[in-house]
Amino acid sequence: MQTLTTAAQDFLPLLRRGKWFNSLPLPLQTSLLALAHVCEYSPGECLFSRGHPDNGIFAVLEGMIKIAGVSASGKEAILTMIDPPNWFGEIALFDREARTHDAYADGSIVVLHIPHKELDALLEAHPHYWREFGRLLTQKLRLTFRAIEDLALLPAPMRLSRRLVMMAEGYGELKGQSRRIINVSQEQLGLILSISRQTANQILKDLEAKGIIRVTYGEIEICDLDALRQLGR
Repeated sequence: MQTLTTAAQDFLPLLRRGKWFNSLPLPLQTSLLALAHVCEYSPGECLFSRGHPDNGIFAVLEGMIKIAGVSASGKEAILTMIDPPNWFGEIALFDREARTHDAYADGSIVVLHIPHKELDALLEAHPHYWREFGRLLTQKLRLTFRAIEDLALLPAPMRLSRRLVMMAEGYGELKGQSRRIINVSQEQLGLILSISRQTANQILKDLEAKGIIRVTYGEIEICDLDALRQLGR
């Protein structure tokens, strides 16, 4: 990890593209940027690991973060892939317990990091700001409930279509916008959805044959988002 000299304020336009940060009171936005460090991580570098103590919250500025867990036998489960301008790491802010999963740089990344001591001091001085971080936490909880329900009730093609839509829409963080390119591999998508790489590959091929997506190495291009939404309903 390398702390950059770039001012956090320079990323304000990007952060305001996010639904959560943009909804914050302006004084809180200003305070968070004043406390933040801009950090660069190399591919595969760990931001925090399961069992480690709280080290603050993060916002993705460039690149992609992988949130995952690894079993004793070495089998990996990917919970999600996080890209700009999403925030993460807020669970430990509330319960002060150890980290629940691992967070790794999937390629070179740049993040905004607000250390827990500085954030604690801010919330101690302004306790009414807790509600804003509570909203960040409950947004993730809603997505988790939806993913659990989808896993129990929906066939793999519908789940994959829904997940691609969610990723294109920044998991609800992009305000009325969507991204055309999703930086995720077929293998990663399979791990996120608990399906084999072969199954994910076949579903993606079917979608590509219909002109809904285009698959390239490590990327999926969304060609028809409306059609993808229909397949996920």
